[in-house]
Amino acid sequence: MAMKRLAIVAFLPLLPACGSDPAPGVQGGESGTYAVDTAGEGVSARMETADGTATMRSGADVPVDLPDGFTVYPGAQVTANTVFEEPGSKGALLTMEADAAPEAMIAFYRRQAEGAGVDLTLDMTTDSMRMIGGKASDGSPFSFTATPSADGPTTAQLMVGEAFD
Repeated sequence: MAMKRLAIVAFLPLLPACGSDPAPGVQGGESGTYAVDTAGEGVSARMETADGTATMRSGADVPVDLPDGFTVYPGAQVTANTVFEEPGSKGALLTMEADAAPEAMIAFYRRQAEGAGVDLTLDMTTDSMRMIGGKASDGSPFSFTATPSADGPTTAQLMVGEAFD
């Protein structure tokens, strides 16, 4: 399951680039097929494999669907959102802006991650950003990055997944 999750997460950044294609595309391959739909709410992709169906939706207007225990930072504005689901797991990659210090946002998501059983193994501070990350006991990924701006809101990105039966 971890390799499949990695493949889907690696595919997520490519979805917004598909938005300029006016017609849906379909591609076949040895490991499965996928279809991309650029009409409607953001960009949607559906991948059929021997393991089942994986779906992704990406765009600023895609409804937020975070795993249990996680919420959007209070007062934050979501600027981009990608949600995915595959057999046995789902997750989200959310970009937001907030009038809050990176440290406050890190503390907020640290509490949520710990409450959700995430083992935080990464806590990094650089000149330009703060980041925490880890995995839940089921192997689901978690990361949160906050980047301050000298003259505007803090930009942040939350990536979180969850496994289910």
